[in-house]
Amino acid sequence: MIKKIILSACLLISFVSLAQQGTASPYSFYGIGDVRFKGTLENRSMAGVSVEQDSIHLNVDNPASYASLMQTTFTVGGTYGTSKIKSDTEKASTTRSTFDYLLLGIPMGKFGAGFGLIPVSSVGYKIRNDNSDVMGETSTQYEGEGGLNKVFLALAYKIKPNWSVGADMQYNFGKIETTSIEAITGVASATREINTSTLSGANFNIGTMYQTKIYKKIQLFTSLAYTFGSNLNSDSERTIQVDGEASTINESGTSTLNLPNRFTIGAGVGEARKWLVGTTVAFQGNGKFENYYNTSENVRYENYAKYAIGGYYLPNYTSFTNYFSRITYRAGLKYEKIGLVVNNESIKDIGFSLGAGFPITGTLSNVNFGIEYGKKGTVSANLVQENYINFSLSFSFNDKWFVKSKFN
Repeated sequence: MIKKIILSACLLISFVSLAQQGTASPYSFYGIGDVRFKGTLENRSMAGVSVEQDSIHLNVDNPASYASLMQTTFTVGGTYGTSKIKSDTEKASTTRSTFDYLLLGIPMGKFGAGFGLIPVSSVGYKIRNDNSDVMGETSTQYEGEGGLNKVFLALAYKIKPNWSVGADMQYNFGKIETTSIEAITGVASATREINTSTLSGANFNIGTMYQTKIYKKIQLFTSLAYTFGSNLNSDSERTIQVDGEASTINESGTSTLNLPNRFTIGAGVGEARKWLVGTTVAFQGNGKFENYYNTSENVRYENYAKYAIGGYYLPNYTSFTNYFSRITYRAGLKYEKIGLVVNNESIKDIGFSLGAGFPITGTLSNVNFGIEYGKKGTVSANLVQENYINFSLSFSFNDKWFVKSKFN
């Protein structure tokens, strides 16, 4: 009964949270918005490094990981973030609270399954150019909200004790709404344009994980995942209002956006349940993200690339006398080219993360906390730079949920 209450409460929280604004970045104006981190807080605290076949933590970056689960694992996470946005002449601060994921992994002998709900991207910006003090000049205001989410179902199989393979199917869905207002100083009327796009589409991901002993207790961990390119259907509606509702024009149409293929490879060395140092690199092709409301002559898209290094240290997970010895300490560094070029300037995201996993005494469950500090963009080329700090929290519950009772 308690498990059902926990599950129902978390489902309610997650769906309510999906309606919240998940970003405050001006760069979310372009494409499908600000692409969110795909993974759990445990991996995020290591800058995205996820190469170990873990028995109690989920790894949604590689579906082969589910075959290594020993207990049913349910996890939910969220983030509170602050950002300082600056240009050559102005500064602003923003805050936001976001839902990050809701996941369930189920062990089934040599098989493992997983499913969950994850936000893929978020749109959330307010941009204003005020020239109201100059007669005849145009003042503009742009606002956007929404984003793309996905639900997925994964299945994995352990070919050998140290080698597993897996695949997942993902269904993407979401809505993006943008509003732009233009007014000329000295002219009574203003023009408002409202665009709403409903997005939907499916894609597939495959992966494999392998580990082997290389020296005494030291093991080599490897991970390889590939996401196939896919299409997103965009059903759009446009409403143009001139002078309030005095003159209204409604338009609708359908377009296709392209999500490019993605290749992720990682490797690390360490001692299981003790320490790990690893690296992950990811490459993604140049997709087609333009919709009629977010095109611009000074914007183009390029290949995405990410380089990360990170790891963890667990002093003594079997200690009965020292709780701090059972805490998992994590850290990582990342460098990303997010695939967006504005004013011929490639937008980059550089960040550093720290985290800790606190075990719940008497169980394999844990509470995880993480801090991420980073910088996105630049003040060069008339652009803006974001300095952000994210505080994340997750709960991971591990138990044998599906064991048949031996007693009535």
